[in-house]
Formats: sequence, C-alpha cells, structure tokens
Amino acid sequence: MKKLYLSLLLVTITYAVGAQCAGNRYTKQIFSSVSVTSDVQYGSNYSYTGVALEDLLLDVYEPSGDTETMRPLVILEHGGSFVFGSKEDGDVVSLSEDFAKMGYVCSSIGYRLGMPGFPFSIDSVGATEAVIRAYHDMKAAIRFFWKDARENGNTYGIDTNNIFVGGSSAGGFAAVHVAYLDEISEMPDYVDTTLAGLGGGLEGNSGSPGYPTELKGVINLAGALRDTSWIKSGDLPLLSMHSTNDGTVPYGTSIVSVMGISIGLLVSGSSDIHNRLNEVGVTNCFYSVDGTAHPVHNGSTAYYDTTVMYMRNFLSSYVCSTPLDCFGTDGIVGLNEVKNEGQIKIYPNPAKDMIYIDFIRPSAAMTNIQIIDVLGNIVTTTVVSSTSSQIDVSGLSSGAYLFVCNSENWQSTKRFIKK
Repeated sequence: MKKLYLSLLLVTITYAVGAQCAGNRYTKQIFSSVSVTSDVQYGSNYSYTGVALEDLLLDVYEPSGDTETMRPLVILEHGGSFVFGSKEDGDVVSLSEDFAKMGYVCSSIGYRLGMPGFPFSIDSVGATEAVIRAYHDMKAAIRFFWKDARENGNTYGIDTNNIFVGGSSAGGFAAVHVAYLDEISEMPDYVDTTLAGLGGGLEGNSGSPGYPTELKGVINLAGALRDTSWIKSGDLPLLSMHSTNDGTVPYGTSIVSVMGISIGLLVSGSSDIHNRLNEVGVTNCFYSVDGTAHPVHNGSTAYYDTTVMYMRNFLSSYVCSTPLDCFGTDGIVGLNEVKNEGQIKIYPNPAKDMIYIDFIRPSAAMTNIQIIDVLGNIVTTTVVSSTSSQIDVSGLSSGAYLFVCNSENWQSTKRFIKK
C-alpha cells in the first residue's frame, strides 16, 4: 500500500509540475506587465551601530493577471559593498520584473547596511559583521514567505518547495553564505555575537523565528564565500557569474576591497567556489567573462541579457524538473551563433535605428526574417525577395538579439546588438 501511495503521489507531483510549466511558463515572458507591492515589513533588527532597531522592508513583484497560486519565488539582495544601495537598485529591479513576466514571484529585499569606521578605518572584523547582518536578513526574508504561506493564507501565491535566493556583489556574498555557512562551528570566532544585531546563531534574530529557511537553489552574481571548505557533498546547487579581473570581489581567492580599500579579509570568489563544488560533486553552473565588469551584468546590456538567459536556464530546470543545460540557448541570444548554411552580412552592428542586410545565398527565393529577443520571443517578422534589404530597429529596446533568416533551401542566424 505504501508503494502504491508513493507511486500515485509521484504521478500527481509530476502532473502538477508539468501543468505548471506548460505554455513557456518560466522560460519566456508570457506576461506583459508586473504588479509591485512595496515596503512590506519582513522583520527588524539592530543596525550596525547596535543602538537603534531598523525595520526591514522588501518589495514583491508578481505577474499581472496571473491565476497560478503555487509559484516559485526568487529573493534578491542588491549590491553596494554592504554600505550603499537599496532594494530599488536598477539591476535587482530589472531582474525582478523580467522574471515576474516569466511567471515567477520575485522579491527585492532591503537589508542592514553600514560598518564601523567606514570609510576611514574599515577592518576585516567590521566587514565580516556586515556580511553576517546581510546573511541573517536574507534568512529572515525566506522565513517571512514561509510564515506567510502557512499562517496568512499565502498572500503571494508561493510554492515553498521552490524558493531560490540570489544577489549581486554584496548580495551575492549573502546568498552564498546562506547556502554554505550552515554549521555553527563555521561562524567566525572573532565576531562578537553578543553584540546587538549579531546574535541568533546561524538563523539570526531578524524576523519570523522558527520558520524554515529551506531553499531549492542559489544565484551568485559576483559574490564570494569566506571559506570554500564549508561546501560539502549534497549542498545546494549554484549558478555563478564573475569577471576574471573583477577589482572589487576576487574572481579566485584573494583579499577583498570595499570601495577600493583593501580590508585584509581573504575570500574566495566564484571561480574557486565553482572548483570546490565540482570537487565535492555539487551541481553548478559557472559563467566566466574576460574583463573587469563588476558584476558581469553591469558591464553592458548584452551581458545583462546573458545573465537573464543563464538564470532562466538554471531556475526553470529546477522548477520544471527538466535536465539542466547551463549554457543552452534554445534560440536565445548569448553564446555562439547558429551554424550558417547560407550567408548573410548585417551592419552596422551594434545598430541604433536601421540595420542593413546583404545576402550571399544559393538562390533568390523568398526569405523570412525574424528578430528574436533574449527570451526567445519573436519581436519582428519580415519577408524579402531581394539580395539586400533593411529593417527599422529603432523601436526595439537596447540589448542583444538574434537575426534569423529562413529560405527554401538555406537558413542563417546572426547575433546583433541594439544600442
């Protein structure tokens, strides 16, 4: 009887997941707009001064008009070296909006900022305390949504089996620490946890005590971990993106700086986190970019689009229980161009208003031209019969696109950037 019950349960879960992920949900932007609930209090705790209590607020992004009531949640923390930034920062807002349009619920959270002595006498102790405050606050945000789902009628329609956290720069620090700082013996012994705002062990005292902080996966955009030995077999899967010459957060293991000031704190960036995850057999995706952009998605619009694509691949795999293809394009901009069987030349690239096309092709047959955005959406379709043509792209948003040509006996794909 137990085996029959388990079999029926697995069939039910599989059917529910399949139905939930039908119709490109969680892989493409199937919603045109997003509703935002701002300044929801998820907890409070003492600020870095240890004197005053600080209210902790978050914003919730949901797809407008959505009827699904069990949706995956992505919680994001902004960057800013633990002293600057807000939940309204452009990158976390854009990511929240883009993924809400795919059907996710997203939350951009504020957390306690500041560290003693900034900017004149920062040290590794003060910086570590700042990481712990951000770490505790992220855990409180996770518990807030668990509590809401259990006690308040699930206001935001969250599937607590599919909660992910992530962050950019300082927010990435917090996210990977939430993932892998999971034993009290790993808490740095030089931090005085009796100080106001630093107590509570691994869970902290920032809100919704007693509720779970269980997660499905973690997203790290140029963050770092204090000690990669904390990572063990069976730990949470991770998606990381990092620039090789990042001058703020180390790509490998090195001393971190705050606003260009070295603080003597040794941390391991995404490359060494990736190596450790591979060593212990934890599933992970790592996208490395040559350059100095910090974080990667702040380097250019094209890199932002790439970030969206890789996050989409990672999240949808776990939400929809599909095989993980970290770098799959699925007709989406971001990696190598599709192999050309016919040849086309497009210019200028990047383009601002008009893009010109010259065909070098086997025949003069009619050619169907599609422009596809980073999420696989067809944004324009044109049919031409001449060996040269032009398309007005002035109405497209800035970013990366695929230019796809299909004719009777050939096809060709090119990547271009809209300025």
